[in-house]
Amino acid sequence: MNAKKRYSLIFLISLVCCSTFVVYRRSFRSWRRLSSAVTSQPPKERKRPFFADIKDEFILQDRIEFQSERATVRCTMETCFDRTKCLNGFMVYVYPIQNGEKISPLFGKLLKVLRESRFYTDDPQKACLFIPSVDILDRDNLSEDYVHDMPSKIWSLPHWNGGINHIIFNLFSGTWPDYTEDLLFNSGKAILAKASVSMEFIRPGFDVSFPLFLKTHPQKGTGSPEIAASNSAVFPLHRKYKLAFKGKRYLSGIGSESRNSFYHIHNGDDIVLLTTCKHGKNWQLRKDQRCDKDNEEYDKYDYDELLKNATFCLTPRGRRLGSYRFLESLQAGCIPVLLSNGWELPFSEMIDWSKALIQGDEKLLTELPSIVRSYSKEQILAMKQQTLFLWEAYFSSVEKIILTTLEVIRSRLFPNKAALLPVWNSFPGALVALPHYSRDPKDFPFYHINFETSSEKFTAVIHTTTTVVRDSTSLFRLIKSVGQSSFVSKVVVLWTSDAPISHNKRWPQISIPIVIVRPETKTGNSRFVPRSVINTTAILSLDEDIKLNSDEIDFAFSVWRTFPDRLVGFPARGHFWSSGKSQWMFSSTWSNQFSMILTSGAFYHKYYNFMYTHHLARRVHRMVEHYGACEDIAMNFLVADITKKPPIKILPQKLFQDLYSRNTKHSQLVQLHDHRQKCMDTLVEIFGYMPLMKSQVRMDPLLYRDPVSNLRKQYRLLEV
Repeated sequence: MNAKKRYSLIFLISLVCCSTFVVYRRSFRSWRRLSSAVTSQPPKERKRPFFADIKDEFILQDRIEFQSERATVRCTMETCFDRTKCLNGFMVYVYPIQNGEKISPLFGKLLKVLRESRFYTDDPQKACLFIPSVDILDRDNLSEDYVHDMPSKIWSLPHWNGGINHIIFNLFSGTWPDYTEDLLFNSGKAILAKASVSMEFIRPGFDVSFPLFLKTHPQKGTGSPEIAASNSAVFPLHRKYKLAFKGKRYLSGIGSESRNSFYHIHNGDDIVLLTTCKHGKNWQLRKDQRCDKDNEEYDKYDYDELLKNATFCLTPRGRRLGSYRFLESLQAGCIPVLLSNGWELPFSEMIDWSKALIQGDEKLLTELPSIVRSYSKEQILAMKQQTLFLWEAYFSSVEKIILTTLEVIRSRLFPNKAALLPVWNSFPGALVALPHYSRDPKDFPFYHINFETSSEKFTAVIHTTTTVVRDSTSLFRLIKSVGQSSFVSKVVVLWTSDAPISHNKRWPQISIPIVIVRPETKTGNSRFVPRSVINTTAILSLDEDIKLNSDEIDFAFSVWRTFPDRLVGFPARGHFWSSGKSQWMFSSTWSNQFSMILTSGAFYHKYYNFMYTHHLARRVHRMVEHYGACEDIAMNFLVADITKKPPIKILPQKLFQDLYSRNTKHSQLVQLHDHRQKCMDTLVEIFGYMPLMKSQVRMDPLLYRDPVSNLRKQYRLLEV
C-alpha cells in the first residue's frame, strides 16, 4: 500500500513538472516573439549539429518559429518604406565589403553590376535603397556558400534601421528535408528579392519574385546578336518533340509526386519525358524497379538537343518551387509548361506570363498532352516570340535581372513615371523604353510600326571645330546645302572652337533658322546631348567637312522615315573577329559588308540622344573623353544593342571619303585607328558582348543610274 502511495506521489509530481515546463516554454516563446516585435531584434541563429542528416524535430520546430516571426511583419510600401529618402532621385547605396567577409562569385557579380549601374551612389545620405554586402544568396545551411552569424552581421549595418529601404537578394532558402522558405534570420522590413517564392509567402506589392539562375549566368550581355536575332529559335514552329523534359526523378520527398508520374504520359514519340535516379550519394539504396529502365532511356538523349527540338518544355518544380529549366526554356524559345503549384512567377507584378507559357497543374498531369496539342500555329508563333523577348529583355544576364528588380521597385515609388504594362510586355521592354523620357509609346522609335508615326521635318546638327566662317569654308558650303533641303526645320551648329562665334552677317543666308550653341564640354559626348533647341524627332548629325547635296539629304531622310529606329546615313565602317588576336577588330576598309554608320553624316531618332546621355554607363562617357573620335562607335553600339538590327547605308561608298583622313598625316591616322580599336575593346567589355550586326544592304533611289532622262528622276542632283 505504501509502495502504491509512493508511486502515485511520484507520478503526480512528474505530471506537475511536465505541465509547468510546457507552460513555461510556451510563455517563453510568446515573450520572445513579443520581444522580437518590439525591439526588432532577431532570435539567435541556431547552428545545425554535426549529425545534420538526422531529422531533428527541435530544429524543424525552430524553423517554424522563424517562419512565424517573419510572417508577422506584413509590409507594404506605405508601412515599411521611407519614401522621403527618394525625394532626390532613385539612387542605390552598396555597403562596403568588410575585411574577411565571405562572398560567393555569383554575389560578387551582383554587387559589381550594382556599383556600375547608373543608379549607384557611394554616399548613403543620397541613397533611396540600400544593398547589404553580406552574401544572403544561399541560405541553405548545408551549402558551401552559406554564411554563418547572419543576424549579427545584418543587424549591425549602420543604416539598417529594422530593414527599412533595404533589399535582400536570395536564390536558395531552406534545406533538406523540408526546404522551407525562411532565411534563418529575421529580415524585418527589408524588401526580399527572392527566388522560388510562394504566393503564400510573398508580401504583394512589397517583395519581388526573383528568377533562379545558374552560377555561370553571364554578368552582362546577351551572347551573339546573330543568334539572338535569328529565327532559328522560332522556326520550325512544330519541332520533332511536342513536349520534352530531362531531369532528376526524386524517389521521395518534396517534388517527387509529379516527377514520379511522368512515365504515365511519356510515349517516346512526340512526348519525351526523361528522368534519372542517378543523383545523391545513396541513390542505389533507394532505387525502385523503374530506375534501371529510366536511367537507360535517360542516357540516350542530349539535354540541349531536346531543348532545341521541342515546341513545349515541361518545367516542373524542383525541391523548391523554382527550377533552372525555366530560364533555359525561355532562352531556347521553347514554351514552358509549368508544373509548380503556388509559385509566384518572376517579376509577375509587371510581366504577363500568360502570353509566354502554359500554367499546368501538378494534380492534372495526364491532361498535358491534349493541352499542348490544342495550340494552333499562330498561338505557338506568338508564344515563342514572347519567350525570346522576355529572355532577352529581362533575364539574359545578371545585369538585366538586377536592373529589372530595381525598375519594379522604382515603378512602385514613382507610379506617374512608371512604364505602362504594354511597354513591359512588348519589344524592347521597360529597361529600354525609359518612362522618364516618355510614357507615350509614340515617342519611341521602335514602336513606329504599331503607331505609324513619321516625322515631317528634321534638325541638322553640325559639329564644327572651325575658327572662322566665310563662304570658302566647308561649314559655310554645308549649311547652304542643308538649307536647300525640302525637309529641314533648323540648323544647329555646335561651336566647339575657343575662338569667338562669328558675327551673324558672315553666316549663310538661308530660309531656316541657324542656332549657334557653344557646348559646355568639347568632347564628342556633347554631340549627343539632348537640347531644347531640337524640336523635331529626326536629327541629321553632320561633321563640317562632309560633302552632301540637298537631294542626297532628302533621299536619306525619306529612308529614315521608313526605319526611324535605325541609324541611316552615308560613311560606313565595319568590324570583324580576329582569331589570331581573339578579339573584335575595328575596320575602316571598304568592303561589301558594314556594321556601323558614322554620325559624321547620319539620321537618327532624338531618343538615342537621351539614351546616350542618361542610359549609357558612365565608363562610356569617360572613354570618349579620353580617346576622342569614337563617340560614333559608341552610338552604333547603343542602337544595335537596343534594336538587334544593322544600320542602313545610303548611296555608294566612294562618294564619301574618310572624313578623318583629309589633310592628316600617316602617323596621325595610325594613332586614330589605334584609338578607335581601343574604344571598340572597351565597349565590348562594357556591353558584355558584341552587339554590332553586319549588313550588305544599300539604299539607292529608284531610277538612280538607270539609262533614262535625268528629268524623269526625282533626285536629279545625284547625277551631277
